[in-house]
Amino acid sequence: MDNVSILDQIINTQKTEDAAKLNVVEIVRSLLSSLSERERDVITRRFGLHGQGFETLENVGQAHGLTRERIRQIESAGVKKVVKLEDLEKQIENLRNVITQLLEEHGGFIEKDYLLDLLITFSVESEGSRSEERDYEIHKKHLDFLISKLLDNKFEEVANSPHFKKSFKLKYQDLDHLEELAEELLEQVQNAKKIYKTEEIIDLAKQLATYGKHQEKLEPENILDLSRVFQRRKFSEKTEVINNNKVVYSVLRALKNLGQNNFGHWGLGDWKEIKPKTINDKIYLILKNNGQPMHFVEIAGKINEIKFDGKRANPATVHNELILDNKYVLIGRGIYGLRDWGYEKGTVADVIREIFNNSEEPLSREEIVKRVLEKRRVKEATIILALMNKDYFEKVDGGKYQLKK
Repeated sequence: MDNVSILDQIINTQKTEDAAKLNVVEIVRSLLSSLSERERDVITRRFGLHGQGFETLENVGQAHGLTRERIRQIESAGVKKVVKLEDLEKQIENLRNVITQLLEEHGGFIEKDYLLDLLITFSVESEGSRSEERDYEIHKKHLDFLISKLLDNKFEEVANSPHFKKSFKLKYQDLDHLEELAEELLEQVQNAKKIYKTEEIIDLAKQLATYGKHQEKLEPENILDLSRVFQRRKFSEKTEVINNNKVVYSVLRALKNLGQNNFGHWGLGDWKEIKPKTINDKIYLILKNNGQPMHFVEIAGKINEIKFDGKRANPATVHNELILDNKYVLIGRGIYGLRDWGYEKGTVADVIREIFNNSEEPLSREEIVKRVLEKRRVKEATIILALMNKDYFEKVDGGKYQLKK
């Protein structure tokens, strides 16, 4: 199949001349070049191709000094001219074939932004192209225009589903089995009250009764290997699992009430661990996924690096949150860990006392230092100095220490 060879060439060889055939910005620009300047401007504004959002008939009319009805007529006439272009099929054939195959590989259904992610990955911009052409939203608007106005005989937009975000599906594709799977999967995640790695939630979906009922539809022939494409995502996932379960993965990406956080974990979209809302939520998520204590400045830096919601974190604000919330424990100078990890609040002397409380016999200085360093990031001299506090500790035979009786 021609569409297979196109994607194979792009994925395996990454040739610019092949990938350029899928550059939706260039395709639309070429098609609109046949229109008058006014027709181009009306369509550009109406479909947000300039990257500034869709404009109403009234706004576009004001820009041109025309009525809303006249703008509607110009838009309609412009689209009809593009549809009648002699070379239209030649320009959009590769894109149509690629989208068709991607839809078939995903069970005839793909969430709009996910499809765009794939197409942008395949589309290699030519050297010297303008920076706005690399902008995600601009690509999204161009793709919307192409599919809704020029490829609508092959694909349909799913816009009002109770379960799914805006998506595309093959014409006449039935979604009942996907909606049934979505309902059962969401119920399972809600009841489990836990987050999942990608491979874990795919495995969960495959164990559901709905999956077994519709297994034939949920496991279409797996022709295209997208593993290398999935490897370009910002977090580590078992790409071969995604590639071998594209239909389930497509459902995950499309579900309205399911979300994936910045570390690749899935859960209900309104959970704090999936969509952190406050600075405290972000601090907890950073520490939990780091897996070990961090300095408060480092935590603030990581929040800003990840850009959860675009709001910058101030180190002083982060420090205040760490001080005021007892789920965080100061274990060194400016260094904090989670209480969930077994850390307890208190001075070094308090830590030593707790160690003795959990010990049935006196301990050597070396053993005490070792155990304290498991709970606090402090200098050895600080531990020894605390151990010299005769109000709390005493030395016994053999040079060992115990709590003062």
